[in-house]
Amino acid sequence: MGFSRRNNESETSPVTSPVKLAVIYYSSTGFSAEIAKEISSAAEKAGAEVRLLKAAELAPEAAIASNDAWAAHAAASAGIPVASPADVEWADAVIFGSPTRFGNISSQLKQFIDTLGGLWAQGKLANKVYSGFATSATAHGGQESTILALYNSIHHFGGIIVSPGYTDPVKFVDGNPYGTSHVDAQGNNPVGEETRNSARHQAERVVQIAAALKAGLAA
Repeated sequence: MGFSRRNNESETSPVTSPVKLAVIYYSSTGFSAEIAKEISSAAEKAGAEVRLLKAAELAPEAAIASNDAWAAHAAASAGIPVASPADVEWADAVIFGSPTRFGNISSQLKQFIDTLGGLWAQGKLANKVYSGFATSATAHGGQESTILALYNSIHHFGGIIVSPGYTDPVKFVDGNPYGTSHVDAQGNNPVGEETRNSARHQAERVVQIAAALKAGLAA
């Protein structure tokens, strides 16, 4: 009887497709882009279907050309697709990333979020998993406030915030429970293993929780 009951349970259990994750970021000189790529790779290894996407650039060409690192990254990332509201509608989970701008997210990422009003009005942003990461040029330069500012929008969406917290030893190393963060030291500090470990853990946690939520809603 026991075998028969387990077999019946497996036959009636809902079959869910892989978690669909959109990683949407803005990066001027490449540090946020590097974290976004690490998150995307880890999420794919965790079984998710991933779209790596960038927010559209708003700065004029003259401003970009005036900064060698900015111009180099713009050229190097030309092949990354620009995010659209349809990508968020498609996703079960979204991880946003941005450099810190006066303790807040960049205008480029904020502009993209502001285009989601139509989906919000239809209730299509609710009940998805969201998480965030940030970079800054200096230590204590606003990484935590940037992620928390991002999460204000998620509350309005009716989204489910999945922060990494201190759910893995790697988080006691990087010390940011709200999301992955990195100090680039004015471009002199490459993204290292401490940040990559945090990014991988965040990706895996988002995929895990999104999968559980997706399976639960399908039951």
